[in-house]
Amino acid sequence: MKATITLKDEVNCKVEGLDLNTRRKLQNQFSFMLPYAYHVPAFKLGRWDGKINFFSVGGATYVNLLEQILPTLIEAGYEIDLVDKRIDFGTFSFPEITETHFSNKVWPEKHPIAGEPVVLRDYQVEIINQFCKNPQCLQEISTGAGKTLITAGLSNIVEEYGRSIVIVPNKDLVIQTEVDYKNLGLDVGVYFGDRKELGKTHTICTWQSLNVIEKNFKDGKTDWSLVDFAEDVVCVIVDEVHQAKGEVLKKLLTGSFKNIPIRWGLTGTIPKADHDRMTLGISLGELVNQLSAATLQDAGVLANCHVNVVQLQETVAYDNYQSELTYLTTDTKRLDYMADMIADLGKKGNTLVLIDRIKAGEGLLERLPEDTVFIRGAMKSKDRKQEYDDVSEADNKIIVATYGVAAVGINIPRIFNLVLVEPGKSFVRVIQSIGRGIRKAKDKDSVEIWDLTSSAKFSKKHLTQRKKFYKEAQYPYTIKKVDYR
Repeated sequence: MKATITLKDEVNCKVEGLDLNTRRKLQNQFSFMLPYAYHVPAFKLGRWDGKINFFSVGGATYVNLLEQILPTLIEAGYEIDLVDKRIDFGTFSFPEITETHFSNKVWPEKHPIAGEPVVLRDYQVEIINQFCKNPQCLQEISTGAGKTLITAGLSNIVEEYGRSIVIVPNKDLVIQTEVDYKNLGLDVGVYFGDRKELGKTHTICTWQSLNVIEKNFKDGKTDWSLVDFAEDVVCVIVDEVHQAKGEVLKKLLTGSFKNIPIRWGLTGTIPKADHDRMTLGISLGELVNQLSAATLQDAGVLANCHVNVVQLQETVAYDNYQSELTYLTTDTKRLDYMADMIADLGKKGNTLVLIDRIKAGEGLLERLPEDTVFIRGAMKSKDRKQEYDDVSEADNKIIVATYGVAAVGINIPRIFNLVLVEPGKSFVRVIQSIGRGIRKAKDKDSVEIWDLTSSAKFSKKHLTQRKKFYKEAQYPYTIKKVDYR
């Protein structure tokens, strides 16, 4: 028996000539039940099985799965022919870099070592060189490791072969990354909102802006597509890959960007779900390296931390989490207690408070000192950046912010207290949120994390999950039960 594997591009392939039983076996092997399927009408009506498939019964699959597919074909007795239709980009050869790669540049104002040459840390050198050995791969690198500097090093290295696209999760990170690229002398432009700069060697953009390009093209509003956007691009770098919804990531990197040969992903937290991990694998490549926050804390790169779980004792009971959360974030007495606690923390150093709902933020803002700042999505990027920058010089400043705008990627080193109000059970959100607090500053080598939670049914269950996260990340924690009424 013969099977033909056709490599259609950098990520997509097709396996032809297989009997139905083998195809179904492979489909089952690479099929995952989606946890949210039970809430989707199509599943409830029996029109969808609730699964995501990475091998179709017609034989369509992904290049990065072939290593797992081939043993099944060989065991079934197939001889394999390979047809390679990928664009020939030649061989990429990258020099091994050293810590002095950017030493002709200096750190900008407000940096802890402003004016000194930019010298890469040993682990940053290792990470960049590891990427260079693997043109398609993913690395799990802790928040605070200097991923923007790593990204800039990668963009710089690929310049001789073509352009790079850097995808980040939000506008604030676009601006932050742009500043670092320019400081390092790279030819960079950004593409988001009102700023659409084209023709640069490196382009920094968000997932959202790329989706807008695709939507406008499909709706006939423009004749300019993502394929045009990616012209002459040989490298796509995805920062904080966990922030992209799995289907969005898959659609983009296996669709419009399918012919980009070099694809690198960085994240502080690899998602736990199997289907999310496989989506990252087919779109970017295998996980080749991990650098934990605990390792960087031991090395003195990140601040040490202690998680203080404050569990407020409740007598309420709700049938669903959303109703319970509404109570936990809007009840007057709870807000009074939390605000008093936050105000006291604010007297001991800069304090960042992360909340899930705008209403909770507004409720706290009414009760906190007048100079407290509330950062939310509606605030302009430049104003948010100004508030973050002010922390580098301010003392005893309190910032209340939504998880959506401040829990990922933002660089605010001089935070001495980080307060998480009902942080939930998402591994990614919890660990990334703590990442806001463990960056070091010249006058800071430790941070206190405050996990404000409840004894109510769903909140209590979520705390059980978070305790597992804290143990896994090696963050020490204590629990204090408080009867605040």
